[in-house]
Amino acid sequence: MIRVIIGEDQKLLRVALVTLLSLEDDIEVVGQAENGEIALELIRTEQPDIAILDIEMPLKTGLDVAEAVNNLGLTCKVIILTTFARPGYFERGMASGIRGYLLKESTSDQLADAIRQVYTGSRAISPELSLAVWDNPCPLSPREREVLQFAAQGMTLQDIAAALFLSHGTVRNYMSEAISRLGAHTRIEAITIARDKGWLE
Repeated sequence: MIRVIIGEDQKLLRVALVTLLSLEDDIEVVGQAENGEIALELIRTEQPDIAILDIEMPLKTGLDVAEAVNNLGLTCKVIILTTFARPGYFERGMASGIRGYLLKESTSDQLADAIRQVYTGSRAISPELSLAVWDNPCPLSPREREVLQFAAQGMTLQDIAAALFLSHGTVRNYMSEAISRLGAHTRIEAITIARDKGWLE
């Protein structure tokens, strides 16, 4: 029996997932969570084989939980469910060790098959998500992304320079390059584009 927990903040969808998966002979739902903190606690206490997590939950996102599972060395495998085919989210998820990444529009049969694939050691990824990453790789360098992330948090260039131990001019150059690479005209526009693509946390 494959032991599963479900983390989804929308109650109607969470109950529907539990109901549909309960119809499968080899899958048992052993816990439900309406936010990321409860999901992580359930993973620790119930030790499920698979955690199916919504990407955007309160308190901790599905990606935050996946990163925590990976960092804590827990054996639970994570499948992310999302309505967003955003390449940045996908890249972050893969870096955090997720084993599955599915769109919420997937059928219950596709979800059950994905659970079985991940349980046996394979990956299960919606083709649309793979194509989104293939077609839209992040054009920013890690440092440009970091500078833009700090700017998105409201920090000034001077604050960013101090935080990164760089000169004001160097940070200004990184910001200008990020704006240019994203085809934006302003810092705010660059932040908006990067957020929409999922390249900023």
